[in-house]
Formats: sequence, C-alpha cells, structure tokens
Amino acid sequence: MRLSRYFLPVLKETPSEAQIVSHRYMLRAGMIKQSAAGIYVWLPLGFKVLKRIERIVHEEQKRAGHIPMLMPTLQSADLWRESGRYDAYGDEMLRISDRQGRDMLYTPTAEEMFTDVFRSYVKSYKDVPLTLYQVQWKFRDEIRPRFGIMRGREFYMKDGYSFDLTRDDAMHAYNRHLVSYLRTYERMGLQAIPMRADSGPIGGDDTHEFLVLAETGESEVFYDSRVTDIRLGARDIDYDDKAQCQGVLEEFTSLYARTDETHDEAEFATVPEERRRSARGIEVGQIFYFGTKYSEALGATVADENGQQVPVHMGSYGIGVSRLVGAIIEASHDDKGIIWPEGVTPFHVGIVNLRQGDAGCDAACEEIYTALCGAGLEPLYDDREERAGAKFASMDLIGLPWRITVGPRGLKNGVVELTSRRTGESEEMSAEDAVTRVAEIYAPHHEAGAVEPMAGRSFHTWL
Repeated sequence: MRLSRYFLPVLKETPSEAQIVSHRYMLRAGMIKQSAAGIYVWLPLGFKVLKRIERIVHEEQKRAGHIPMLMPTLQSADLWRESGRYDAYGDEMLRISDRQGRDMLYTPTAEEMFTDVFRSYVKSYKDVPLTLYQVQWKFRDEIRPRFGIMRGREFYMKDGYSFDLTRDDAMHAYNRHLVSYLRTYERMGLQAIPMRADSGPIGGDDTHEFLVLAETGESEVFYDSRVTDIRLGARDIDYDDKAQCQGVLEEFTSLYARTDETHDEAEFATVPEERRRSARGIEVGQIFYFGTKYSEALGATVADENGQQVPVHMGSYGIGVSRLVGAIIEASHDDKGIIWPEGVTPFHVGIVNLRQGDAGCDAACEEIYTALCGAGLEPLYDDREERAGAKFASMDLIGLPWRITVGPRGLKNGVVELTSRRTGESEEMSAEDAVTRVAEIYAPHHEAGAVEPMAGRSFHTWL
C-alpha cells in the first residue's frame, strides 16, 4: 500500500479523553474513532490489526478441531427465560422490543443460542464430542465505559462451546482449549498467564482467565514469578491425546497464579517470598466448565449407549479479539508509539523514501516495494512529499516492526538501511538483502509456501 493513497488520519496531539497508552495511540495512529460512549469505528489500520488477530484465532481453533459458525447479534428473550438468566443477568444486557412487541436482546454472550442449536440437531452420543465457535460482535452496557476498546460497550469476541457425554470428556475439551489459547497468544507475541478466576454471571465450577501483565490492567493478580518463565513454544501437541493436554494444563497451572477474586492469602504464603509477585493484568480470554447447568435448563440431551436421555456436559471459551488489540499495545510500546509484534502487524514493513521525486530514490523504492509484494508481504510505502523527520515519526507511531529507508547517500554506496522498531538498531545492506531478510523474518508467520525465498531475484541498475 502506498501511503499517499491510504486513509490514515494520524493525529499530532493526544485527545484529552484518552487515559491509557493503548487508547492514546489507537486514536493518534488513526486506528479508531469514537462513535458513542464505548462504541468505536474501526478505521483501516485498526481494522487490519483486528483481522490479523481474528485470523490467528481461527487458525488455532481449527487446529484444535473446533468448528466455526455464526450466530445473530440479536436474540429472543424467550431462550434466556428458559435458562433463567434474562432477569438475573443485570443492566449490562441491552433489552429491546421489536415492532411486534416481542422481547429481544443484543447478545452479551451466546450460551443459550449454541445450546439451542445443539438440542435441535444432536440426538445421539455418537455425535459428540462437539465444539462449535464463532467470532462475533457483542454488546454489554457498561455503566462507565472507558479506556477506549479495553472497556467498551461493543466488542468483537470469539466464543466457543463444547458438548460432551461425560465430565471426563468435557475436561479434556477444557484442557484442549487451554492449550490452543496458549498457542494463540504466543503467536501474537504475548504471554497470557492462565490464572484461577471467578466464573461471574456465566457460572461454572472450573475456570481460568488469561491475563497479560500490564500496569494499566483492570485486575489485581498474585502469582509465583516462575510462571513467567513457562512457554508453549513450537512443541507439537496432539489435541486428541488427553494425557498430553492434561500435562500442559498441569505445567501452566500448578504454580500459584490467581486473580483478586480467588486469591488465597494463606496459600500464597506457601510460595517462597522471593517469588511472590502482585501486579495488574489485562484479561484477554477465559475458559469455563459448567457441567450440565445449561443443558438441563434447556433440555440439551443425547441418548447414551443404553438409550437413556442424559444431559450433555458443557464448557464455554472466550477470547477478546478487539480487546487484544489494546492489550498488545499496552504490552508493546515506547514513548514514540506502538511496537507491533510480527504476528499481528498491519503492514509487514515500512518503506521510507527520504527524497521523494529523486529519480534514483523513486526507482529503488518501487523495486523494493514490488519485490516485497512478490514475496507475499504487505509493505507500506511512504511516498508522500514530506520531511524525513515527519515520515520517521509516522512510522514510529504506527509501529511497523521493520523499516527500510532509502536515500541518495546510501544509494551511492549501493545500500539501504534496515531498522528494527523494537530495538532501534539499523543495518546497512543491499536492497536485495534487505528484502530477503524481511521475507525470512516473516516466513514462520505465514502458511507454508506463502513467502518465497528472494535468492536469485534480479534488481535493476539503480544501485
């Protein structure tokens, strides 16, 4: 994309209503625009990041064997009355009526609807286990929406629901989700720690929240410092292997890590003092096992091997897709702007032309731009008639992980400059080597074959 043709309404001043880093930078970088309290327009740059995150979520859910679908955003109140939650949920639920006077609601969560789909079509134990999920907009009428998308009223969320014949099978679904969530967050450059949590209005016996440590987090958390040393990494996980999934859960949850709602001071005191930590955390996901709570209320049963109708065991699994945009910024920024991890960056690399209109610089940038696109990458080429300082400031603000700078002095020596946004370190190299280096960096983040090696590609004679 050429910046001269892109819609990127960057702000020089920080809006007065922005209280935390992610809100400030998302407004300044032209990612969002407030439409109403807690409701935002997702502008092109923000929308690209949102879709990058959503893609990772889909890929990891499908890898774990979960099946995507899509529910409506409006639900009938009748289903919620069946489960007993219509009146119990509270004022966060947006209740409305249609022109026929039928009670409706804008979905804050979808346990009832997924259970209704299941009970309508699944009748036999042979059709379970089954996990269905969606990525859809939700609405919760927060009394004090603040911090931008971090605590908005409208939000984009992945919610999934598992249906199993027995508690043992349901706990395997729970463990499978924990593993897939760990992989999801790590691909986004985040360490999200699973912590014992409170189930809240959704209910259930077993639940973990995934929290990213950040000063601006809304939750107080207590943990053993060794939990921050554990990574899933590139290990190969067989999601059908109950023992392996159980082993990962035990590895990541055996050390003390709890939110303030479930914190146990006596148990925390058993952690060696030098490893006890308290901090703030941003919730980016939560998993629940709630047994037969909804299946019994809504009649979601299957015939077991003896022909007896039994209620299925269920779990619910959420990831805050839109919230993750803010959480990543809170965890990865500096005083110049955002620093996107490679897995979620809106553009893979920025190209800065230090002398727009110079024949050599223009030709070099065009060749680099074409080569990067040919490698399956999306570069952002700053081809504006702007000062170099303004171009660098814009690139730093929007946070692309890598920048290739092209100027007349470097071209005389046959080099361009490749700069890491995270470290600030720069290295001079040929244009071909810069393209090859960037393509190699992103190869692990693409599907196999999506990025071609650059060796052997020819460049013109402007060097």
